[in-house]
Amino acid sequence: MKIAVIGSKGLPPRQGGIEHHCAEIYPRIVERGHQVVVFGRSSYSDRSYRCRRYLYQGVRVVSLPSIPLRGFDALCNSALAALLASFQGFDIIHFHALGPSLFTWIPRLISPGARVVVTCHGLDWQRSKWGKLPSRLIHLGEKAAVRFAHAIGVVSQDLQRYLLTTYGRDSVYISNAPASYVTADTSSEFYRAYGLEPKRYLLFLGRIVPEKCPDLLIRAFQQLRPEGWKLVLVGGTSDTSSYIHGLKQLVANDPAIQFTGELHGEQLADAMRGAGLFVLPSELEGLPLALLEAMFEGVPALASDIPVHRQLLEDGRGLLFQVGNVDNCVSALKWATQNPDVLAYMATQAQAYVQSHHSWEQITTDWLQVYGHLVGQPALASTLKS
Repeated sequence: MKIAVIGSKGLPPRQGGIEHHCAEIYPRIVERGHQVVVFGRSSYSDRSYRCRRYLYQGVRVVSLPSIPLRGFDALCNSALAALLASFQGFDIIHFHALGPSLFTWIPRLISPGARVVVTCHGLDWQRSKWGKLPSRLIHLGEKAAVRFAHAIGVVSQDLQRYLLTTYGRDSVYISNAPASYVTADTSSEFYRAYGLEPKRYLLFLGRIVPEKCPDLLIRAFQQLRPEGWKLVLVGGTSDTSSYIHGLKQLVANDPAIQFTGELHGEQLADAMRGAGLFVLPSELEGLPLALLEAMFEGVPALASDIPVHRQLLEDGRGLLFQVGNVDNCVSALKWATQNPDVLAYMATQAQAYVQSHHSWEQITTDWLQVYGHLVGQPALASTLKS
């Protein structure tokens, strides 16, 4: 099969769950004998006005010119990618995320032989970083996906329920899996640089954006002040520079709270594996790769009680606290820091769960079954999940 991918910023992945998702499944699809072209953004590689073509682990990447305008870069890029892909004889044109899905009508109109697929990674129009117009356009992308896609995949059971109850639209639940971290030395420079003791800090890992609520975690940590513990926030901004500026003012040079920015490679592995507790206080998530990574690495987890976190941490695999409730977060943090043995058992249960239920190899197989079913290869779809 010949497969086009639209909606990823590009490869190799830096910050962004969609980019890491694509970096895991599409090289595997190429290894299984198919052709994949990812249409990305030249701004992702700091070449805003140039079109580049290169290979990433067998995947052809076409990096298209970008418009550096907040909220519209992805939309303009996706429109151009959809137009180009429609004339290149692809069997599958796969849109990732709801904003790019606004242009699913283009291949349906121009390339009737292509099968259009959408993956909904989350309800992006609900994210507080977007203004009214971008949010409305992303919401229109959701409606376009429901109308024009031949198949819709979702990364969580909650998203599957949402599409069914809101639109009466069936979807295929195909989860995410954790990224593989490099082998790291837990006595590395990372801990010395930030004055950290392994297993004695809380870790927030993700984009520093309002819907992930790092401000709530900071306030809870400042209120509790667990003796001997620090708080480390790892991640970059995503059109939210003013928000992170406000967070740093809230911290006011508190030596127990550290912002590291984005981390990669050995430093990222050290940050995760050395954490005593991973905390994700989000109000909104699709399926958080960072939480899966913490679970896979055997790091105890505490998260806000939203459906997708409940799906991952229920049955004693982690702790939950009430969404947006600082006092409840404080109580949960206090219990966690005082009960390391129970937390370690939960982490063991979580690790086993992720190893059994979240495999990139199985995810790749599931997507190939969807593709095969759409292009008339029913044998490939004999075990398709719904």
